[in-house]
Amino acid sequence: MLIKLIIRNAFRHKLRSLLTILGVAIAILAFGLLRTLVGLWYLGVEQSSATRLVTRNAISLVFSLPISYKDRIRQIDGVKQVSYGNWFGGVYINEKNFFPNFAVEPQSYLDLYPEFVLSPEQKNAFLHDQRSAVVGRKLAAKYGWKVGDLITLKGTIFPGQWTFVLRGIYRGAQKNTDETQFFFHWKYLNETLKRTVSRRADQAGFYMIGVEKPELAAEVAQAVDATFRNSLAETLTETERAFQLSFVSMTEAIMIAIKIVSYVVIVIIMVVVANTMAMTARERIAEYATMKTLGFGGRHIAAIIFGESIVIAMIGGVIGILLTYPAAHGIQEKLSQFFPVFNVSSMTVYLDLLAALTVGVVASIFPTWRGATIGIADGLRRIG
Repeated sequence: MLIKLIIRNAFRHKLRSLLTILGVAIAILAFGLLRTLVGLWYLGVEQSSATRLVTRNAISLVFSLPISYKDRIRQIDGVKQVSYGNWFGGVYINEKNFFPNFAVEPQSYLDLYPEFVLSPEQKNAFLHDQRSAVVGRKLAAKYGWKVGDLITLKGTIFPGQWTFVLRGIYRGAQKNTDETQFFFHWKYLNETLKRTVSRRADQAGFYMIGVEKPELAAEVAQAVDATFRNSLAETLTETERAFQLSFVSMTEAIMIAIKIVSYVVIVIIMVVVANTMAMTARERIAEYATMKTLGFGGRHIAAIIFGESIVIAMIGGVIGILLTYPAAHGIQEKLSQFFPVFNVSSMTVYLDLLAALTVGVVASIFPTWRGATIGIADGLRRIG
């Protein structure tokens, strides 16, 4: 009987209830998208491998390192594999079509990053064609590229028109693997630089180091930096996670602001729902007094008001969660160059449900207390 009363009361004023549910749904949608954005900002950090290190110039990532360093790094105890590359920074047709693109040593790079999955045929074709390139599945779909197509990038860091043959389209080993990257042979870049700007040749922007065991990472990093200490190009070696965090830390203030806004959204809708429930309870004071004369106790009245608030908040919360998925897909389609992966995690869904439940509970506190403690005489006096 209480459940029937709760459901009927929740939709007694249909327009008011629907507007309140809509407000909760929009708030939960905004909260979920903002929390997803914060989570994705740290996605590179979470995906970092414990067995990979990144070595760069100690002054700044802008400065390069001699390619001869690779042989000395390989000789350090604990090093399993070494790869290297350069950030290319090219654009496709115009500056609006920007995506991550690198010049890498192909064999060692693919070995170090097994999350980039290529078919054996495409991998073999890529390794044996110096002018070839590999792109992610989402990037290929965005521009309609197919294996065998010629792709020309306009160089920014390395000026000129650079033409590549697409030999492979990789897919991510996990759902949240970035499938919008473009990489090609470092040797193709280096041979071109030797002919055009020889002083920039034989340089690597960074080294990727695979260690034998995660517990050796700190020791190997110190050994690498010690090897090149007091040289013309000193190094800074850190775990892949620390390397990713160095970029995230540059925008830490923005992330904090987004988190604050997400909580403010919940507080605002909490106030709106509380006002709605207070209005509802005030209108039904006489009804609650009448129910008490019929034998209903204060706990029954409290359960009805509390349950009504929870029902409205949770219905709005579920609708907001369901709307989050198409909204996230739309954001990924429109802003894929900034958010190559925009997946709503299960943790975000749990936070949405918790936020909706919190809204329902907090909004019902005062109306529940008011309805449960109203005296019969005071309530019936309102009828008169």
